[in-house]
Amino acid sequence: MQKVLTYIFKRIKKGLDNIRNEKLKDNLLQAIPFWVASIITGLIAVLYAKIFGLGEFLLFKIFHWKSWLIFIITPAGFILSWWLVERFAPYAKGSGIPQVMASVDLANPRDRYMIKYLLSFKIIIIKIISSFVLITSGGIIGREGPTIQIAGSVFRKVNELLPSWWPKISQKNMILTGAAAGLSAAFNTPLGGVVFAIEELAKTHISYFKTALFTAVIIAGLTAETLAGPYLYLGYPKTSGTTLWLMFPVILIAAISGILSSYISLLMLKINRFRAGFRNKKQHILFLTATALIIASLAFFIDKNILGSGKELMEHSLFTSDKHQKWYMPLLKMIGSTLSFTSGGSGGIFAPALSIGAGIGSVFSGFAHFTPEETNVIILAGMVAFLTGITRAPFTSAILVLEMTDRHSLIFHLMLAGMASSIASMLISRHSLYDLLKMGFMDKLNKEVRSKKDKLYLKDLVKKK
Repeated sequence: MQKVLTYIFKRIKKGLDNIRNEKLKDNLLQAIPFWVASIITGLIAVLYAKIFGLGEFLLFKIFHWKSWLIFIITPAGFILSWWLVERFAPYAKGSGIPQVMASVDLANPRDRYMIKYLLSFKIIIIKIISSFVLITSGGIIGREGPTIQIAGSVFRKVNELLPSWWPKISQKNMILTGAAAGLSAAFNTPLGGVVFAIEELAKTHISYFKTALFTAVIIAGLTAETLAGPYLYLGYPKTSGTTLWLMFPVILIAAISGILSSYISLLMLKINRFRAGFRNKKQHILFLTATALIIASLAFFIDKNILGSGKELMEHSLFTSDKHQKWYMPLLKMIGSTLSFTSGGSGGIFAPALSIGAGIGSVFSGFAHFTPEETNVIILAGMVAFLTGITRAPFTSAILVLEMTDRHSLIFHLMLAGMASSIASMLISRHSLYDLLKMGFMDKLNKEVRSKKDKLYLKDLVKKK
């Protein structure tokens, strides 16, 4: 990859030497790394989506063939997924969004040398393999968070490989733009990518890199769309005939979803703290076996549809006449996604969170006897609300669901759901799951780097003596 990019940059420089306008040449040199990284991100995002989809397909194929195999493949897959991360890339665990947030905070002259632990080529490989193993074995995870860390790694690597004569580009801006491009390519939601970068990641004024941000999101999205074809993540649910009074159930379902997602976030953090106290690998293996068997039992004895990212559940509720899920489905999905997310393997929470929110909205609509169109509105509101409770990014959540379904007439309903959820979730915890995980990653990284420095210092001291 390094030789290829070096050759590309040399050829670009040779081509630009013919341009006499120095300002235009400098602007092009500043923009080209973003374009190159965006194209690579789009290509990897499509490849990753295919691999992830294959994993889900294999999981249900195995389940239909011999359902009892779930009790073997789930524990084995959870352990293998965790081991791959633990052995080769410890900071590839989980969704990857907290790692990107930490990288943005570390992108300063004093600390930026630590970013290589959070964003790297090794992270990309392990992220894809570990999440493939986890989803194939029954993990209830998504690929969207991992795609964001993968994209951040691509943009950082491109920035790192720029020749010394190339105009300097802010590493922070590259990582921020990479994250936005990754989300755009994962969901085919360019506006969602831009809003995500502003609302969730940006600590600097957006005007400094707005052009690079917009172009990168567009190029990554177009690259993915060219390879995968134009598509909406979910499609066009029917929502016509909704009235103003529906605002009240939207607020109610948003508050319920926000509170539940906040409690789930706290539970995930408690499980992570509990696992941090393990002293050896045997304890990790026993824990993973137990959690995997819980998920396998829920799928085998109750409902196999809790497995996977949850996209099929959302589509079933939105686009069939069977709109109302059984009351226990969101609960089982919450248990499964919590155990999967804290397994130590790679896997995101975006898609499962949307699926859980859709389930809460579906169940509530069934109890309230709403019409199919009204049910769809409540389902979409639940999706926005539950994701907001996890991320504390109400505008990102609303724009994502809006772009996934192309329901522009519901923009106020979805924004209302996001804001109501954000307020309700603040009653449980002031910080988002990602913020707290980010702080944990930064503390761990600081300790590890300090420990390495101390060891090197002692080694040099011994040599001098």
